[in-house]
Amino acid sequence: MEAPHSPAPDGATAIARLTLHSPDQTQELGRTLAKLLRPGDLVMLTGELGAGKTTLTRGLGEGLGVRGAVTSPTFVIARVHPSLVGGPALVHVDAYRLGGGLDEMEDLDLDVSLPDSVVVVEWGEGKVEDLTEDRLHVVIHRVVGSTDDERRMVTLTGHGARWAGVDLALG
Repeated sequence: MEAPHSPAPDGATAIARLTLHSPDQTQELGRTLAKLLRPGDLVMLTGELGAGKTTLTRGLGEGLGVRGAVTSPTFVIARVHPSLVGGPALVHVDAYRLGGGLDEMEDLDLDVSLPDSVVVVEWGEGKVEDLTEDRLHVVIHRVVGSTDDERRMVTLTGHGARWAGVDLALG
């Protein structure tokens, strides 16, 4: 993983940009990020289909020591993975099929789960920001087109007081 430092954009309290070269590195990033996470954290994942959002979440689950295989919850919308090690549960949400904003998300009662869990929302941009001012936004860009290039450009942006002073460069 390569991690150049960048200044934080408006509204962000921490930012880092990483280049990943394989799905294994994407999963490893999830395991590393899990060490920074605590109950009440909201992680928004943004990226096109096949970018690695679920692979990253799988690594988060491994790092948090949760029960169950972390797979895409596209058709069930949300899965809860309880901790096996006394830590927070992982609530994994796929908002791809949810057209509305926070109103549809409210039906999932994420605000109830959030204080005691780490909530990860794929495709959450524009839908879950109002849940909390403190969130980690992970944007994953992949090379598109017909290519064997597995590189991912990942931008980690912490918003709110929770992420102030946190070194997201992970290097």
